[in-house]
Amino acid sequence: MLKLPHAVLRSTLLALTVFVPTLHAATTSESLDDQAREAGVPVTQLRAFAEVLERVRGAYIEEVDEKELLNAAIRGMLYELDPHSAYLTPDQFEDLQTTTTGEFGGLGLEVTMEDGFVKVVTPIDDSPAARAGIRAGDLILKIDDTFVKGLSLEEAVEKMRGERDSKVSLSVLSEGEEQPRTVVLERDRIKVQSVRQDTLEPGYGYIRISQFQNNTGMETGKALEKLQGEGTLKGLILDLRNNPGGVLDGAVQVADLFLNSGLIVYTQGRDEASRNDYRAHAGDRLQGLPLVVLVNGGSASASEIVAGALQDQGRAVIVGNRTFGKGSVQTVLPISGDSALKLTTARYYTPEGRSIQAEGIVPDIKVEVASVKLLKEHLPREADLPHHLMNQNGESGPDAEPDEEPLASRDYPLSQALSILKGITLAGKR
Repeated sequence: MLKLPHAVLRSTLLALTVFVPTLHAATTSESLDDQAREAGVPVTQLRAFAEVLERVRGAYIEEVDEKELLNAAIRGMLYELDPHSAYLTPDQFEDLQTTTTGEFGGLGLEVTMEDGFVKVVTPIDDSPAARAGIRAGDLILKIDDTFVKGLSLEEAVEKMRGERDSKVSLSVLSEGEEQPRTVVLERDRIKVQSVRQDTLEPGYGYIRISQFQNNTGMETGKALEKLQGEGTLKGLILDLRNNPGGVLDGAVQVADLFLNSGLIVYTQGRDEASRNDYRAHAGDRLQGLPLVVLVNGGSASASEIVAGALQDQGRAVIVGNRTFGKGSVQTVLPISGDSALKLTTARYYTPEGRSIQAEGIVPDIKVEVASVKLLKEHLPREADLPHHLMNQNGESGPDAEPDEEPLASRDYPLSQALSILKGITLAGKR
C-alpha cells in the first residue's frame, strides 16, 4: 500500500481546512489534494470531517473539549464496524488485562449491544448480577437515570462501573415480560473461579467452566485429575452454559484435553495467508470415555470453539440450546497514551469449516430450560401387601429421603445431560 508522506498529509489537511484566496495557494492546495488522492487518501471525507470538527468547536451551544471530540470520533468509527471492535481508554485497557487473569471490578455482567439496548450475554457465576437474578438474554434499558438508547456499548459499560460497594440501579426487561423491573446492584470485586468440579453420581463427573482465562486449560486438567482420583470414572459432563468466552488459547487447551489428534479450530483473517490452524496433541485425558457438553444461548466465543471442535470430531454429544453465535476474533493493539484498540481481525471456523458467526452451535440433543416439580408416587408396592412373600435376601427398609433437592428440580438441563451420559455409557457396554 502506498503511504502518503507525513509532510504531504499534514499539508493536505491544512489545505482542506484553510481557505486561501490567492491563486497560487489554491493551485498548491489542488496539487496536494491530487497527491493525496493518488496515495489513496479519502480527501473529500477528510475535508468533511475537518469541517464538522471546526463547526462543532465554533457553533455548538456549549464549549467542548477537542480531545473528547476526537475520542468520540474514534469510538464512533469503531462502533460502525461491528459490536466487538472498540477504543479502550487506559482504564478500560487495564480492566481487560485483569479480566483475563480472573479478577476485576464491576457487576459481573458480560454484555453486548442489540437494537440500541444493552443485552446480557451472561452473568458471571456468584456475581452481584447473578445473585440479583439477571439472566442471559435480559435487556438493560436504563442505568440509574440514563436511558441506554443512544449510548455506545463502551459508554453504557462505563456507567455500570464504579467503586466497590457503590450501588447502581438497572432497568431490566426479561423475555416474556411486558414491563421492565428495577434491580439495584452493589458493585463488587469480581473473582472468577474459572473451573470447578463435582461428582454428580458415583462414576459420573461434572466440570463447570465459567470463563476462559489464561490458566483455564491447566485448571481443567487438575479438575479432571481430582475426579479420576475419587474413583472409577464412567463419563463426564462439561458445562459451558453462560460462558461468554475469553482467551482463545484457553479454549484450545481445554478442547485438546479430550482429543488425540486433528484440527481444533482455525482462524482466517482478510488475507488468505493469515490463516492459523490450532491442532490437538496426542493424549485424550478422558481416555475415550463418554463426554457430554452442556451449552445454551449464553455460551459464546471460546465456548463455541470447544463445543464445535468436540462436535465435529465426534468426541462429544452437545446438549442444550443453540449457542450465542460469536465467531470472530478480536486482537488488542496497544496504542500511544496507554490506550488500546480492540479490533476484529479474523473469523474462526470449526474443524469442518463451519463459521459460527451469527449462527451458533446447534446441539445434537435439544433440552429446553424448564422448572420441574417432582411428584411423589403413592402407588402400592408388593411389600405393602399383607402376607407378602419375604425376599430371600431379607426385608429392605423404607426408601431413604434424599438429603437435598433432586437434581431435576435444581437444574433440569443438567439432569437431562446426566441421563444422556448414562444412556451412552450403558449402550457402550452392550
